[in-house]
Amino acid sequence: MPQPPARRRPGPKPRPVVDYPESLWDPVDEPSGFADALDFHIARHGETVWALHRAVRARGGLIDRTTLVSWRRGEKLPSTPATLKAVALIEDRYRLAPNSLASKVARSHAVQRPAIAGVARSEQRRLAWHLPDDFHARSPAEQAEIIHWVRSNILTGGTAFSRFHIEVSKHRFAFRFDLSKGGRRPSGMAPPPQLAEEVAALIAFKSATLAPAGYRRSGVWGPETAAQRAEHLGLLFGALAASRDGPVRGMGLRPQDLTLAMLAVPAVWDWYVRWREARRGFYTGWEVDMILLGVAFTRRETGWLRQSPQLAERLVAAPGLIEAGDIETIRSDWDAACEKMHSHGLARAKEIQRVARVHRDPFEPLLPVLEAASPVAEYRKITDEILRRMPDARRAPRAAAEASRGFLMLRLGLHTGLRQKNLRQLLYRERGQPARTERELEALKRGELRWNAREGGWEVFIPCAAFKNADSAYFAKRPFRLLLPDLGELYAVLERYLERERALLLGDATDPGVLFVKTVKRTSADAAYNQTTFYEAWRLAIQRYGIRNPYTGKGAIEGLLPHGPHSVRDVLATHVLKQTGSYEQASYAIQDTAATVAAHYGRFLPQDKAALAARILNQVWETDGAAVQTSSESAAGRGDQSQVIGGR
Repeated sequence: MPQPPARRRPGPKPRPVVDYPESLWDPVDEPSGFADALDFHIARHGETVWALHRAVRARGGLIDRTTLVSWRRGEKLPSTPATLKAVALIEDRYRLAPNSLASKVARSHAVQRPAIAGVARSEQRRLAWHLPDDFHARSPAEQAEIIHWVRSNILTGGTAFSRFHIEVSKHRFAFRFDLSKGGRRPSGMAPPPQLAEEVAALIAFKSATLAPAGYRRSGVWGPETAAQRAEHLGLLFGALAASRDGPVRGMGLRPQDLTLAMLAVPAVWDWYVRWREARRGFYTGWEVDMILLGVAFTRRETGWLRQSPQLAERLVAAPGLIEAGDIETIRSDWDAACEKMHSHGLARAKEIQRVARVHRDPFEPLLPVLEAASPVAEYRKITDEILRRMPDARRAPRAAAEASRGFLMLRLGLHTGLRQKNLRQLLYRERGQPARTERELEALKRGELRWNAREGGWEVFIPCAAFKNADSAYFAKRPFRLLLPDLGELYAVLERYLERERALLLGDATDPGVLFVKTVKRTSADAAYNQTTFYEAWRLAIQRYGIRNPYTGKGAIEGLLPHGPHSVRDVLATHVLKQTGSYEQASYAIQDTAATVAAHYGRFLPQDKAALAARILNQVWETDGAAVQTSSESAAGRGDQSQVIGGR
């Protein structure tokens, strides 16, 4: 039986799909936002969302018409491979440059992708930010190439030191000494009680405001220095306790036999530096610094070990390091044993210093910046990239707050040149709140960001006591004060962050009072950053916005590698050196001395010095011929006049 003809739907017949519609006018000023740009191009081609939807469906784009409507209104953004494919089809149909619309999508999270074979879920979460939108449409060879590049240049760092560090970090062996007072114990191997007690006594001796009665000392450790020294001692004794047959290939001593008295035995130090040399492949300045620490412990009159002869009673024989006869000699004359170690350590430090090589070159991740004519202008591109890709605060307020925080970290680092400690411990006062006095900040050993009503701007004020080099001639016992410039949207982002975004990151957690706070989660114990987490936050901003990714087209600087906040001091010092050639002026940018800049921060190569001199000398050749001729005629006139005067 024949089928009856299908009933035609009422209304006008739909227009035929046009593959490439003609534009009604040429684009002049295209909007920067994705929603506005999409609306602009739909109107420019005289279309409706309905017509565009039919055209995208005809090309194989699986997308709902209501999704297009929400994109046009700015209510949603493309965030899946299917929606991003539809955006690419729209770009092609309107004859737009590839990725011109997709690049305007300020994402608050990575693209939602299927699982990647052979990649753990934890790593895939980190990879997701750095993969191109069409990753799963590419061949397996291309996918492997992209993953390798991201791992090498973004996630791990790409330097020889980073690869070495990743490899050795797979096998943990160091002891973790607990320096906190009532806080959580540090993660890692717990040291034996006897050794932990001795290290605590050492830290107390070096950190107390006044030396204990009957003891003398030279220098005082701050909290950061104390934590660093405890970590270094944890590495040394962890190596002594590690198994000989394991991957660490340690000394295999019993943990209960370890004591700080072993640091007065030259054989212990010789074994340790040789073990590090075999592990790394060469000696570095780290071994020199470590031996000099042992030299300081055994120094006459002020060395802590030298003033603690009771520790000798805890020495036990250690095959290959300490024999029974050595213990009797050491106990009978502790002062002579310490003097022997002191002389031995000084000699060893000089020997190692002569052959030491650089493994962690602090300039290597920054070479594209430091080699630029204007390093600060080059590094500033990262903050401009953050502004360009800032998520929409209406749709993703927390992601926008995190982007603002990263922007402010980098901008304040570029303007102030502060060390990580001073930057992450920076307190703040909102506009209208009374500022803390210098005495209050000095007691806290912290700086403050506050509004200066007299000069009408935000200023950073830090007492000199808060700096690592507080006794430097740079400060002359005076505080550091810098008025921040209202440039590059700094004030707008800062005030938005203080008014609402900082509270959004803080959530219900206790406010630590510092300017920069973490994104508080259920597992967060403290909203304030510590040394490690602040470094990771800075590094994350560099990974997402700083490193130019050839596969996604995102990132500000090609060839840049991940780095931490301390690197910004290299940028500032090198910039001033390239502009002025003065180590003294470069030291002003980072609150230090010219000698320190020359030794650690400034990358001022011979070609930079030659270019600076040439810039001055070339001014002679840049004058036009008329000026040269005029100068010659004037000289000739003066010569004639002198002859007349002489004739008189």
